[in-house]
Amino acid sequence: METCRGSETGSSLSCDAGVFAAPDSPASRSGMGGAKAAVRRNKVAIMTSVCRDPGGVLDRSVACGVITQGEHRRLSSTGGGDVRGRVIELLDCILMKGEGSCHAFLWLLQADGFFTPHVPASLPPPDRARSPVDTDAPSHDRKRRKQDDAYPLNSRPTGLLLILNNENFLTQPQRGGTQQDVDSLAGAYSGLGFRVLLCQDQTRDQMTQVLNFFATLGDLSELQGLRLQEWSGAGFAALQGPPSHGDAFFCSVLSHGTQGGVYGVDGQLLSVNDMLRTFRATPWSPLRGKPKCFLIQACRGMPLQRGTPEHLQTDGFEPLTLPQEADFLVAFATVDGYASVRSVRHGSWFIQSLCRQLEDACLRGEDMLSILLRVNDDVSQKEACLQPGGGKQMPEVRFTLRKSLVLKPNHT
Repeated sequence: METCRGSETGSSLSCDAGVFAAPDSPASRSGMGGAKAAVRRNKVAIMTSVCRDPGGVLDRSVACGVITQGEHRRLSSTGGGDVRGRVIELLDCILMKGEGSCHAFLWLLQADGFFTPHVPASLPPPDRARSPVDTDAPSHDRKRRKQDDAYPLNSRPTGLLLILNNENFLTQPQRGGTQQDVDSLAGAYSGLGFRVLLCQDQTRDQMTQVLNFFATLGDLSELQGLRLQEWSGAGFAALQGPPSHGDAFFCSVLSHGTQGGVYGVDGQLLSVNDMLRTFRATPWSPLRGKPKCFLIQACRGMPLQRGTPEHLQTDGFEPLTLPQEADFLVAFATVDGYASVRSVRHGSWFIQSLCRQLEDACLRGEDMLSILLRVNDDVSQKEACLQPGGGKQMPEVRFTLRKSLVLKPNHT
């Protein structure tokens, strides 16, 4: 768990802890509107059944269109021999996809005899239950979005993803599990046509130096001694050429943190506001008018959040000038004042949820804000304690984007 000043509790966290509704509870007897709630509340029972043949369920899920081929490959390789961890990942993936996917998954399990969800017999099969407004289907309007409403992403590569990964600190605990986040980010963004660069274990001043370089694309000699590496598809290796900006810039900071900033490995605090100020638009900025997105996996305080009961129901031209603060998107793993959760085996809740959602939602043409809304919902449903509501996490998104940001899979 990421905590203020780097303190960490617990060696491994799973996402399925908690008490689920009894099979005959009112929530489990709900119709189509309660499929997602039924999966969530009966997660333990479903997991027990699926663990008997996880490979078979994965194969049937991809054959029936519940998950994609890419998700099938990733889930098949997750956790090695950890069957339970793989099943948890599968259920989290399906929950994040929405009501229609949960409904189809329950019927798949029921048809194959893995698990009989307690739903009414009148519940229609998935092919008839899906409506034109099903959240799993891309909207007609989204497909026909005008070019003027979206940032142009035509460069090759599409842009840069810079990862600042602080794992080994001088006086603070090691951030176990952060390498899983690095690998997931590299795989997700390289698949979206991004060039992925990594700086490992940086002090505050080194982080500032790296960010200043990418804000201005100054002299490459400024990066000497900062151990900048590039993703090659199988791992990180030496830089393959001078960095250059495409049509979008992403920066993911993985570190310990507190209110207002993130820590360098020397324990010195770098203000998030100072990071963003470095990239403010100027007439000579290489990123002027382009989206600049920051993904910050770090605590912003000491305690975990508490949960509260949820009452479920079923039912053309650029302007002549641009504000200096325009075109930013900042996604924090947690709201200000609270800790964020990281599993030493599987990585952090926030980054892993984001990478899973990017893989699936970008194929449907969803924009970045819609994807982050799904991530917010997914992370908010996880439990860090056995007692429901005892340990929660709520990501936060801030933005000054002027257009939609739609990342497209790299098919070249």
